[in-house]
Amino acid sequence: MKNLYIPAIVCLTLCSVVMTACHKKEKAEAPYIPEISVAVPVIDSVVLYKTYPGTLSTTSSAKVMARVNGLLEKKHFQDGSRVRAGQPLYTIESSRYRDLVHQAEATLASARSQYDYASRQYAAMTKALQSDAVSQMDVAQAKNSMESAQAAIKSAEAALNTARTNLGYCTVTAPTDGWVTDGVYSVGNYVNGEGAPVQVTTIVNNDAFNLRFNIEDSQYENMVGRNGGPSNPLYRAMPVHFSEPLPHDYTANLLYESPSIDPSTGTLLLKARVHNIDNELKNGMYVTVSLPYGVNPKAILINDASIGTDQLGKYIYLVNDSNRVVLQHIEVGEVYHDSLRIVEKGIEPGQRYVTKALLSVRTGMEIKPVLEK
Repeated sequence: MKNLYIPAIVCLTLCSVVMTACHKKEKAEAPYIPEISVAVPVIDSVVLYKTYPGTLSTTSSAKVMARVNGLLEKKHFQDGSRVRAGQPLYTIESSRYRDLVHQAEATLASARSQYDYASRQYAAMTKALQSDAVSQMDVAQAKNSMESAQAAIKSAEAALNTARTNLGYCTVTAPTDGWVTDGVYSVGNYVNGEGAPVQVTTIVNNDAFNLRFNIEDSQYENMVGRNGGPSNPLYRAMPVHFSEPLPHDYTANLLYESPSIDPSTGTLLLKARVHNIDNELKNGMYVTVSLPYGVNPKAILINDASIGTDQLGKYIYLVNDSNRVVLQHIEVGEVYHDSLRIVEKGIEPGQRYVTKALLSVRTGMEIKPVLEK
């Protein structure tokens, strides 16, 4: 009997080993299902935009003119620096104009002296006429002399004012606030500005810029005209973008539309105002402005980073009810709040889409979706 138990034990042991091996094999062959982040579209009211290229131009600039003749003795600014209205920019030799001021002052003093004498003579003649000591003719001549002396004073005063003005022109000052360009003349050059003013530099006001761009006449009514033109609040704070990102974000306010279409291009000129921040913007910069044309109250938005591109265009990976991945081509609109993209066709509200690990999934693949919050 003892010998009969041994085969039974061996048989049971073998069965246990086989079952264990089979269980391990089944466990090893179970497919791995990865966890993948997914999200559902955001539904929100968004402003719809169309982008247009444009350029920046200064709202104001002023030519700095020399109005007298002479050598440029001093330059009081650094090229490209900011200056204030009234700030000295150049000094032109002034000795000749200072002498003219002294000469005009002397002429004025002489004219005043002549007037004092003539007025006393006239008073004396008028008194003498009462006692018939002088004739009417003598009084008339005295009066004429006094009036001539009075006119000479006015002429001398005008000459003195002109001389002082010309002397003041020997210091060339900034006519307005702004950024000064490099000078046309250097120190030691002779300028001849008395006959006709000579430009010596330019001041550009960079506090604000006009953004100029053109819109097709066929699009104008749909884009701007139907909304009432620049006065519509829709055209305030329009996003402005640059070829290279700047430290600050910029917006523009639409303020002007041309009253006529350019027949050579079939476009309408629009202008918007952009305020400069920390002098980051420069005259002539190329920009892109986003012109609003309407509002979508129920726009479908997805993460822009979840969108891929192939030969057929833009696509995303949807996740169906069986938790399997499906490649879906979509039609997209503008970027919204930097990270979201408007989807015009290809996904419905409530559908799940893959947000990350786009290179790790493929069509038909089963995943464990992890919904992002």
